Amino acid sequence: MKTYDYLIIGAGLYGSIFAHEATKKGKKCLVIEKRSHIAGNIYTREVEGINVHEYGAHIFHTSDEEVWTYINQFAKFNQYINSPIANYNGKLYNLPFNMNTFYQLWGEVKPERVRAIIDAQIEAEGIEVPQNLEEQALKLVGREIYETLVKGYTEKQWGKKATELPAFIIRRLPVRMTFDNNYFNDRFQGIPIGGYTPIVDKLLEGIEVRLNADFFADRNAYEALADQIVFTGMIDQFFDYQLGTLEYRSLRFETEVLEQSNYQGNAVVNYTDAKTPYTRIIEHKHFEYGSGDKTVITREYPQAWHPGDEPYYPVNDDKNNALYQAYKRLADTSENVIFGGRLAEYKYYDMHQIIRSVLDDLKNI
Repeated sequence: MKTYDYLIIGAGLYGSIFAHEATKKGKKCLVIEKRSHIAGNIYTREVEGINVHEYGAHIFHTSDEEVWTYINQFAKFNQYINSPIANYNGKLYNLPFNMNTFYQLWGEVKPERVRAIIDAQIEAEGIEVPQNLEEQALKLVGREIYETLVKGYTEKQWGKKATELPAFIIRRLPVRMTFDNNYFNDRFQGIPIGGYTPIVDKLLEGIEVRLNADFFADRNAYEALADQIVFTGMIDQFFDYQLGTLEYRSLRFETEVLEQSNYQGNAVVNYTDAKTPYTRIIEHKHFEYGSGDKTVITREYPQAWHPGDEPYYPVNDDKNNALYQAYKRLADTSENVIFGGRLAEYKYYDMHQIIRSVLDDLKNI
């Protein structure tokens, strides 16, 4: 007899929800986490009375009422609406692209005039079948929006010239002919009051959790503990990179406490020019309408991923997707192992998509 029904590798959102729901069904779970804290990339910690998003901004949004109802069991959400600002060489523009943005670009207040400007710029490019990301963006929004608000940010994010990136990365660029700065179209949106870590605390209440526990450092011993494994790490690492290494993009965060009450007046400001080395600055207190005479900001620097770095974004080009499918075939034949989450499924998931994924997986188990 093994000690646990489930060994869950990773105390992020997927692993914690799985452990919570399995425990409710009478299963005995052990959660192990290689970091020194729970909650994965949604981990928040309090600094100067401000809940700091340690691994970048996380804004909860969904149109899935079941997911919204589920997460609201564990937290009360405020009414935060994501309305980022773009800073291009010192000039500010509203995001997503909407009538406020177009007024800032061209001084136009009539939607039909804006549409004519964009259509004329698209026609001037003469692109029929886009061959790369730059051509795809030009075909969608024309040159001025692309060069001001897309090109520099995208090249920093991916570490490549836009002409070297595949067109499918930008399938669409939403253009709103209304004065609406709400970034998401989802029905439900907000930030949990008190941060995200308390949500995971509640999910894992009464469940054994071991921190600073690296599955791969003592794999045989861990595997011997449970009947089944729930794996939320990198799928290629699980199979010892035997088919090759999947690519990711990583991030570096530079956080500082400032002796002032308000640094930039908004939670998220994107830097869309090429010369600024970071992609955005997060001012955390604005997520929860914070007060006080200090503030905390984080600069976010995209960087290449190397083994040992924290992987954030899968590089879902044709080569990597084909390699993932080969690993998935191995995963599908792995008895007593469930693969779930962004790294195990090599897919960019938002939080609401993770919740939907794990709830659906649980129904099928």
